[in-house]
Amino acid sequence: MEGKDLKYASSGQLFLQPLWDHLKTWETLIQSPFFPVFFSITTYLGFCLPFVVLDVLCPWVPALRRYKIHPDFSPSVWQLLPCLGLTLYQHVVFVFPMTLLHWAASPVLLPPEAPELLQLVRHIVLCLLLFDTEFFIWHVLHHKVPWLYRTFHKMHHQNSSSFALATQYMSVGELLSLGVFDMVNIMLLRCHPLTVLIFHVINIWLSVEDHSGYDFPWSTHRLVPFGWYGGVTHHDLHHSQFNCNFAPYFTHWDKILGTLRSAHAK
Repeated sequence: MEGKDLKYASSGQLFLQPLWDHLKTWETLIQSPFFPVFFSITTYLGFCLPFVVLDVLCPWVPALRRYKIHPDFSPSVWQLLPCLGLTLYQHVVFVFPMTLLHWAASPVLLPPEAPELLQLVRHIVLCLLLFDTEFFIWHVLHHKVPWLYRTFHKMHHQNSSSFALATQYMSVGELLSLGVFDMVNIMLLRCHPLTVLIFHVINIWLSVEDHSGYDFPWSTHRLVPFGWYGGVTHHDLHHSQFNCNFAPYFTHWDKILGTLRSAHAK
């Protein structure tokens, strides 16, 4: 941002402007059609890696088992490798061509100004709430309609005990559906590119945490008050019982439709 424009910027913009100015030094990379796939894969694997390490250590470090939802389960290498391979394959063969088409139709333009802090927070919360609603509807339909379940969603339920790398073990139809939800919400709200990056980091983290199989004192559902956020215990119960806890993150839709089930009630 030019010095003469600083006096017109809000305090929220000034707070985020140094971060945005730093990111803009990577403008060529961010505007590249390769960036969305590179960013998605590296962020996803970066969040999965600590849980993979914990799964490897868990049989040898009994203290870790107190935090595992299924203490006697650790994924084998024959479970981990197919999940990793499928993620890489689908991003290269399906996600990259889609992002390339999107980039060709509407190239990424980086504005000089950072978003206001409150606007960034508001858009991230709205994106999460919209995604939660969209996936809840999609998820319920795919569990209630046998053909949809067999065709698109059954693959994701092949691992009844979740682990981090199984987060994206899903059919290409399901993966692309989630991507469409993300893209539509971002376009609908006209999110700033910095907001988009931060939202994707948060969304990927929450998805990985939901499938990690670990319930730590600092897990997200323990930090959000009033039981508004279901988290890993909420989603793990869905994988073991199928007919409850359809929302990926928050609990309000499951409460309204009577499909909310507590891990303590199982």
